[in-house]
Amino acid sequence: MNAPVLPPARPDTDSKPHSAHWGVFSAAWKDGALKVLPYPGDPDPNPLIQNFTNALDHPVRVTAPMVRRGWLERGPGPDASRGRDDYVQVTWDHALDLLAAELQRVKDLHGAEGVFGGSYGWSSAGRFHHAQSQVHRFLNTALGGYVRSVNSYSAGASGVILPHILGSMDDVARRNVTWEQIVPHTDVVLAFGGMALKNSRVASGGISRHIERESMRQAAARGCRFINISPLSSDFPEDANAQWVQAVPGTDVALMLALVHHVVANGWHDQAFLAEFCDGWEGFEDYLMGRQDGQAKDANWAAPLCGLPAAKITELAHLLPGKRVLVTVSHSLQRAEHGEQPVWMAAVLAAALGQLGLPGGGYAYALGTLAHYGKRSNAVPVASLPQGMNGVKDFIPVARIADMLLHPGQPFDYNGKRMRYPHIRLAYWAGGNPFHHHQDLKRLTRAFATLDTFIVHEIGWTATARHADIVLPCTMTLEREDIGGSATDPLLVAMHRIAAPNAQARDDYDIFADLSDRLGTRDAFTEGRTSGEWLRHLYERTRSALQDQGLEAPSFEQFWERGELPLPQQDDDGGILRAFRDDPTGKPLPTPSGKVQISSQVIAGFGYADCPGHPAWLPPEDAPTPDYPLFLVANQPATRLHSQLDFGAHSVSQKRQDREVCTLHPQDAAARGIAEGDIVRLFNARGACLASATLSTAIMPGVAQLPTGAWYDPVTDASGNVVLCGHGNPNILTRDVGTSSLAQGCSGQLTAVQVERYDGVLPPMRAFDPPRAVEMDG
Repeated sequence: MNAPVLPPARPDTDSKPHSAHWGVFSAAWKDGALKVLPYPGDPDPNPLIQNFTNALDHPVRVTAPMVRRGWLERGPGPDASRGRDDYVQVTWDHALDLLAAELQRVKDLHGAEGVFGGSYGWSSAGRFHHAQSQVHRFLNTALGGYVRSVNSYSAGASGVILPHILGSMDDVARRNVTWEQIVPHTDVVLAFGGMALKNSRVASGGISRHIERESMRQAAARGCRFINISPLSSDFPEDANAQWVQAVPGTDVALMLALVHHVVANGWHDQAFLAEFCDGWEGFEDYLMGRQDGQAKDANWAAPLCGLPAAKITELAHLLPGKRVLVTVSHSLQRAEHGEQPVWMAAVLAAALGQLGLPGGGYAYALGTLAHYGKRSNAVPVASLPQGMNGVKDFIPVARIADMLLHPGQPFDYNGKRMRYPHIRLAYWAGGNPFHHHQDLKRLTRAFATLDTFIVHEIGWTATARHADIVLPCTMTLEREDIGGSATDPLLVAMHRIAAPNAQARDDYDIFADLSDRLGTRDAFTEGRTSGEWLRHLYERTRSALQDQGLEAPSFEQFWERGELPLPQQDDDGGILRAFRDDPTGKPLPTPSGKVQISSQVIAGFGYADCPGHPAWLPPEDAPTPDYPLFLVANQPATRLHSQLDFGAHSVSQKRQDREVCTLHPQDAAARGIAEGDIVRLFNARGACLASATLSTAIMPGVAQLPTGAWYDPVTDASGNVVLCGHGNPNILTRDVGTSSLAQGCSGQLTAVQVERYDGVLPPMRAFDPPRAVEMDG
């Protein structure tokens, strides 16, 4: 047996600052190993930073430009062998020549409308080496544009519904109630979907102080009651001393309706607030009280839907009158069928209580979902790389990528418009892994097979890279210099390079610059700047703003030497909702009426049966059946951000037998002969996956929980058909349908499955092994 090839020994170094979406940290080499330490000022550091310790030289890294063998042999065109083919290593010059020629071919034959610019915003905390900005800037300057996506997988439904009823998602989620208000003021937090720390530990651009745990502890110590309405008790930390309400997944709207019904029936609703600050209450009240359809939405009606006693529902309602109440809804609730409805109904609940705009009260959409939320905004800007102008008007909701590729030219509804899917020939992806975000992965595989060409920049061999025709190795964040910062974190970080690029990896910027050179657009892309010159250019915006305010404004060299720069923040607590409450005439909401839209004539006018003109209970289609009797909660993981660095030390340490861990209630496990640590098979009509079972009473009976983000590892039968994912990716099970005709968001949070003990031969886990590389004949 050959001895393993070890990475080169690295000399010990001094600690250098860096930043990731899950925390600011410092890193140094000690005895040839990477040591990662959290920011000293962080009261609750995120352990995800430990995923970096083994990532730089991991065998799954893409080490050289690679081209899929079938694409080299047969040229561009639809190809069902994507995802199963071998790869051929080529030189950088060869890869870029091939890519430039293919981009030019597609532009000449189909225009920029034939190119889809795929990316996601979580690739790096750095504001310059931000893959989404880089690829979009390249496509805009080189091709004149690209077909883009709008919204996000996390908030596809809420991002569309909120502007109709209150204001932009940023205004309702990011510039609203803060933890500084909750600690002294809030009496009750009704948290639909909980407030899991694994989510609030993450912030785009980085986070230097994780304050959520301590804020909850302080509020609870003062007497604030946190109500965790979720199938998982772990959706709140123990520090909050939260009351756990185990409602059936997907029934939050029914519970909210029953709460409001009880409040109204007892005359506890704030009629003056509804009259002055809201529009459309009367029509909604007709629905609520049963005057519209003959069914009062009371506790007796909601109880069998929610799996709660009617007395429990009325007990919750009695907690609310006369209290400072904050209603929150997690992203998870709107990542499901009819996901717009809980977002809307929660705002109505807060309005009925008259709490909107009060300090620590009202409605704070997604508070606890990201570390951005519940914080003050910075008083100076943090610049990012400009993306340029996109000359293509076509777009899709981000979660409709498979629909677009499988049904070019077909119509679809979105936010009151009737649109058509463009015909995409080439997809260019950098900084994202749709085989994590997207649902029904076998369908997604068929969708990518329709492309002429699929290009991916990647640090590792994700499932997305394994389906690409040209794979270009890019650097990871530790291998480049950047500036870390966000609009709500008061620390700008000089992200020093920790290690040299792995093998032949190059920065996205340098790849795009050389590719632009071949297309005659280098100057437009680079504006004559190197990476280092771009960092100084972007920093200048922050420095100038500090100087204008008479604050210390160090030079770039001084900032880089110090490693960090504190930023001033502004007192914008309450945002547009507070301003509206204080001055409803002078500071109206950006809605058609200028008020809170309890009902919406605009949405009603769209005529969507799956999204009526006021919030309503709409039963889901993908609910448990005798064949698939369990709800599967496919929530965000605690051991990584999405699928990033799933091969990282911390993520791998939490797997068992190389599989992701599925949580079951002991009652459900016993009924299936499943014991702690057994390998189980989760399945439904769409697919199947393997996982390791853990048993816990912290999950409600009738529910299985399997986090997203395990790298897809398809296992095939003798005919080449995928029979399961051997690693535990739940998106082989989830349903690829839009939340509704209004938003067309992702509905992958909940699905129906069966679970059984797996007694077969355990397939090897291959997700972290590179694909086979071959020499081309001749």
